[in-house]
Amino acid sequence: MKKKNIELYVGLFVLVGFFCIGYLVLVIGQFSIFPGDQYAVHGYFSSASGLKAGARVEMAGVEIGNVSEISIDTERLVAKVVFKINNTIEISEDSIASVKTSGIIGEKYIAILPGGGDIMLEDGDEVYNTEASLDIESLIRKFIFSDENP
Repeated sequence: MKKKNIELYVGLFVLVGFFCIGYLVLVIGQFSIFPGDQYAVHGYFSSASGLKAGARVEMAGVEIGNVSEISIDTERLVAKVVFKINNTIEISEDSIASVKTSGIIGEKYIAILPGGGDIMLEDGDEVYNTEASLDIESLIRKFIFSDENP
């Protein structure tokens, strides 16, 4: 009888452990059970080089969302970036979305510069004012291989 009690307690302990690990995976992975706490907007960028799904979206240095999808628009032949913004944040239609880099060689993210318009973006709307990231590699290449020698 004692052996069955020990096996029962070990089984319960293992089960609770699996639930805890599953919860941590969902929290660390920022999985949302109720996706209604964010709305999606998109923008078209001439280059989304280095930007990845899951990258953060910031306004005034504070994270307000994340990039959910990056694809190519076959009609415009530019990168279409879909990002989710927290419902507590309103973005006006004249805001500017820029691809920025954390530090010199850090990861890419979207920075939103708020506009002053009265019309706010809603789920599925487009951010018309976008800026692609500065391509440091091409700048270095131009500097090194330029024909001008001082």
